[in-house]
Amino acid sequence: MKKSSLPTIDFRSILRDFQDLNPKDLGTWPLLPRVTVLVGLCLAILAAGWWFLWAEQLDSLQAKQETELKLRDEFITKKAQALNLDLYVQRLNEIERSFGTLLKQLPNKSEVESLLVEINQAGMGRGLQFELFKPGAEQVKDFYAELPITVRLTGTYHDFGSFAGDIGGLSRIVTLNNIAITTNQQSKDGTLVMDATTKTFRYLDEEELAAKRKAAQAAAKGGKQ
Repeated sequence: MKKSSLPTIDFRSILRDFQDLNPKDLGTWPLLPRVTVLVGLCLAILAAGWWFLWAEQLDSLQAKQETELKLRDEFITKKAQALNLDLYVQRLNEIERSFGTLLKQLPNKSEVESLLVEINQAGMGRGLQFELFKPGAEQVKDFYAELPITVRLTGTYHDFGSFAGDIGGLSRIVTLNNIAITTNQQSKDGTLVMDATTKTFRYLDEEELAAKRKAAQAAAKGGKQ
């Protein structure tokens, strides 16, 4: 049985087809050069179209697709917010009520003095002795002022704990900070000395808030100049 032979390619004949071509008379060219030139022109047209037209359009299409995805995500988010609007309003009302409750726990300017008396009485009621009770300078915050009070008391550890509990039970917000308890070197009965900073807070009245806003606006204008 004879083996089938593969067709042979005559490269010399192909090479002769591309020799001595007259660029001014394409009609006389052999078939293979004409097909090659036609394919080359098609590829060149496709490449030029890609470079000058399609690439820009594809970039624009991709940008619009990304914008569409972004808008779709925003729509889904806003739709969810719209569906939960009643819940958001309810939570906002709860926050406002909680904020109002906390605000009522801040004394006004006229009530601070009575609050200082309550702190003093809370310590004396537990048998503690105040060796120091020194209010410091007020520190004004956004809508309230913070009043630090440096205190030094002598007594027992149990009395200090009871005093801290009484401070926490006051109707107004009072905190104990920077607490340090040491042995009373001047006493032989085993009493201790507690140094601490008591902080109370008061809300700013309308005049103080207006003055604060005016100062902030003046500072902002000065910064722009």
